[in-house]
Amino acid sequence: MRLKTWPMLGLREKQRMRIARDGLPTIIFLMLCAGAFAFISWIPCAVIVAILCVVLWFFRDPERQADYRDGYFFSPADGKVVEISECDHEFTGHALKVGIFMNLFSVHVNRAPCTGRVDYLEYVPGKKIAAFSPKASEVNERNYVGLSTQWGAVMMVQIAGLVARRIVCRLRRGDVLEAGQRYGMIKLGSRVDLYLPSDTVLRVKLGDNVKAGINTIGVIG
Repeated sequence: MRLKTWPMLGLREKQRMRIARDGLPTIIFLMLCAGAFAFISWIPCAVIVAILCVVLWFFRDPERQADYRDGYFFSPADGKVVEISECDHEFTGHALKVGIFMNLFSVHVNRAPCTGRVDYLEYVPGKKIAAFSPKASEVNERNYVGLSTQWGAVMMVQIAGLVARRIVCRLRRGDVLEAGQRYGMIKLGSRVDLYLPSDTVLRVKLGDNVKAGINTIGVIG
């Protein structure tokens, strides 16, 4: 494993904000409730509006523009790097693993770290212990997405956390993802592990904060 690190590549986040479509049913429900209570009592209406504001913030999905380059692997999630290790998996073989913990205030939309074809999908039911724990990768509810790329096998693992209630993944085998493309999200705090080819040169270290589709996790070569 090569652990030489470099400053992260900081790119741009556009000012225009959108809402993740997975949050629309909850948002519409809260809006209808607020509208109904507006004719009954302002106190419950105000409480629902406050909750609605929190939900809108949680489901924010900013537009991001990055200078994607061949051989660069970008972060699949917003959050903090909590684990760097080596591991083995049937799809990736021996790989470099980077764990990213998303707290309740992170953007929870997940993005592809590079361009590749989806050749591996597996959902594993499990527990919901705190996602920042390394053990969460082994025992928590999780969803594996393996990409075949020109640099080797790359895998993202969406892991439910202590509060997370649902993992969303809209992919099928054979789908082709572009670097930075949205592919799903995890609702209410969680973790994403990124498995990279073992000859990847890291550009992050433990404790770094990263943004999906913007910051570089590693580079081949």
